[in-house]
Amino acid sequence: MDKELQIYNTLSRKKELFTPLHPPLAGLYVCGPTVYGDPHLGHARPAITFDILFRYLSHLGYKVRYVRNITDVGHLENDADTGEDKIAKKARLDQLEPMEVVQYYLNRYHKAMDALNVLPPSIEPHASGHIIEQIRLVKEILDKGYAYESEGSVYFDVPKYDKEHKYGILSGRNIEDMLNTTRELDGQEEKHHSVDFALWKKASPGHIMHWSSPWSEGFPGWHLECTAMSKKYLGDVFDIHGGGMDLIFPHHECEIAQAVASTGHEGVRYWVHNNMITINGQKMGKSLGNFITLEEFFTGNHAMLAQAYAPMTIRFFILQAHYRSTVDFSNEALQASEKGLARLLEAYENINRLEAKGSGVKDEIGVLESNCYRAMNDDLNTPIAISNLFEASRIINSSISGQTTVSGEDIDSLKKLFETFLFDLMGIKDEMKDGGASYESFAKVVDLLLDMRLQAKQSKDWATSDKIRNELTALGFEIKDTKDGFEWKLNK
Repeated sequence: MDKELQIYNTLSRKKELFTPLHPPLAGLYVCGPTVYGDPHLGHARPAITFDILFRYLSHLGYKVRYVRNITDVGHLENDADTGEDKIAKKARLDQLEPMEVVQYYLNRYHKAMDALNVLPPSIEPHASGHIIEQIRLVKEILDKGYAYESEGSVYFDVPKYDKEHKYGILSGRNIEDMLNTTRELDGQEEKHHSVDFALWKKASPGHIMHWSSPWSEGFPGWHLECTAMSKKYLGDVFDIHGGGMDLIFPHHECEIAQAVASTGHEGVRYWVHNNMITINGQKMGKSLGNFITLEEFFTGNHAMLAQAYAPMTIRFFILQAHYRSTVDFSNEALQASEKGLARLLEAYENINRLEAKGSGVKDEIGVLESNCYRAMNDDLNTPIAISNLFEASRIINSSISGQTTVSGEDIDSLKKLFETFLFDLMGIKDEMKDGGASYESFAKVVDLLLDMRLQAKQSKDWATSDKIRNELTALGFEIKDTKDGFEWKLNK
C-alpha cells in the first residue's frame, strides 16, 4: 500500500514528495500563539492542522521532533517595528506582571488544546527564555554585513540582502514595488529603508520588558525568535515549517532572510500554511465584532451562536475542509458537522452489534482503507478520508439491517479502519468518555432504565413505562421498540 506523503510546499507552490532531511527523523516547527488573550477559533485551525501532520508523520514511522513556540515578547501592535508590545500593554492595563499575563493565557490555551485533543508538541520554547540565542543571531547577521545598528536598535538591511539573494521568494513580493508603495518612515527615521525590519529594538523608558544587549537595553524583534529557536532545536536546516497563511508576509519572509543571512543557505525544506477561518465571508477579528473565543463556542455564550458546540464538533468542522481552503463559520455548518460526527461515532459503536455470517465485503473495506491512505498522502486531504469513513458507515448500517453480510475478518477490519483514521489520525474522541465514566458504563445505565420500562410494560404499568420513555426522549434519546426488546441512540 502506497504510504508516501506529498505535501504542498508554499515555497515551490506545488506538491512535493516528503523526504526528511535525516530519515527516519523529521523536524517540524510551527509558529504558536501570542499569549495575551483568550484562544479563539483562529487558533484552533493551525493547531489542528499541524496536529494532523504530527500524527500522520508519526503513523508513517517517522520520529518527529515537533517544536511549537510561544511568543511572549517583541510582538508589537502593528506586527512590525512600532507600537507597544502586546503583552506589556495587557500587563500595564491590568496591573500585572507580563509573565503573569503570559501564564494565565497560556494555561487557557493549553486547556482549549486539550479539549480539542491536540497533542502537545515535543518542545514548546518561549521567546523570553531564548534571549541569549536571539542576541547571538543578531551578532551573526551583523558580522555578515546584512544588518546595521542605529540609535541603539539593530535593523535588517533588506535592499542589501535583496541584491545578493532574493527577498520575497515565499510571498512573491518585489522589493521595488514594496519601496514604491510603502509609506514614509513615520517616526522610524533610524531605519535606512522603509522595508527594513527590526532585529533588536531599544526600549523606551516606559517599556516593561527589556534585556541588556551590546546595543542597548531593549528587546528582540518579533521575526527573530522563530529563526533562533528553530536553529537551536532543529538545526540550521530542518524539514517542515508551518503556520497560518497570514504569517507568510512579513514573518516567514523575514525568517528566510535571517536564516540565509546568518548561515548562507535557507533553513527550511518545506513551508506548509493553513488558510484562515472566516465568519460570514469576513476574516475573524475583534475590530469587526465577529470574534468568538473557543470557550464561547464550548459554552454557547455568544450572540452569534445558536447553541453550545462540543470541542470535537469544532475539530470535525475544521477537518471537513482541506487545510489550504477557507472555512466559513456558520451555525448551520457546525450543526451539520455535529450530526455528521454523531453518525460516524454511532457507526463505530454499531460495529459491536455486527454478527459474522459467512462471506463478507473484504475487498470493499480494503478499497476504503486504500482510499483513506491515498487521501492522507495527497496533502492531508482529510475531507476525502472522512467521506470514505461515511462509506464504511453505510456498510455497517447495511449489515445491521440485514442487507449485507460481513465476516469476522470484516468486523475487525472495520474497527481498525475507524480506530486508525477517525481516532488515531483525525484525533476524534468520543466525548461521552470524557467525564470519567466509560461509554460501556453509560450504555449499561440506559439499558437498565429501558429494561425497567420493558418490565413496566409487561406488568401493564403504563405510567412508569411512559415516564421512562418521555424522560429519555427529552434528554435526546431516540428509542425504538423491537420484537427482541429495544434499540436506542443518543441524538445530541
